[in-house]
Amino acid sequence: MQSLKPNKYGSAKSQINIKSVVNEVLILPEGRYRSVIETSSVNFELKSETEQDALIETYQSFLNSLGSPIQILVRTREVDLDVYLNSIKSLTEQEKSDVYRKQILGYGEFIRSLVNVNRILSRSFYIIVPLDDPGKNNFDYVRDQLSLKNEIVTKGLQRMGMHARMLGGIELLNLFYSFYNPIQSKTQPLGEAALKIMHTALIGEKIK
Repeated sequence: MQSLKPNKYGSAKSQINIKSVVNEVLILPEGRYRSVIETSSVNFELKSETEQDALIETYQSFLNSLGSPIQILVRTREVDLDVYLNSIKSLTEQEKSDVYRKQILGYGEFIRSLVNVNRILSRSFYIIVPLDDPGKNNFDYVRDQLSLKNEIVTKGLQRMGMHARMLGGIELLNLFYSFYNPIQSKTQPLGEAALKIMHTALIGEKIK
């Protein structure tokens, strides 16, 4: 018997609000498009005063070069060391020397005690580059315009000594999966085959 209870939240796709993913472009409803650039960071505090002044000046120049707003996303996650600790345990069991086995065991216990006392965090940095183009419905135009914007952002980041790269379609899906399923993504990471199936399902018809 079909349940008469309404779906309060709707489908997962409607919540995430992504119409399609084509190559490196997120296609959102109402003629909105996004690309995501993953970037490294710069430790400002370790720079000398002269280097800090130069970095601030370069950053100002970078902001002035942007023709439209960007979104800066800093994602902080707790590092899952279970796989690493299990590998240490495996090494302990395989080691034949009592001396080395004792050293490996001690190191594993040290890491485990460190994790129990302190949360080990990792940070990832992303730049979301937007393009809103309602009505035109021309994907080739959208892709070219986003490419120009991405080039400006990437070169600006490189001038500040940062590494930057575009996320592809499968990488974008994996990123959203980890956002909406943070616990499950640790215990049940999506394999390459599953991501490709999701990617194919979302590609749909190319906009003309």
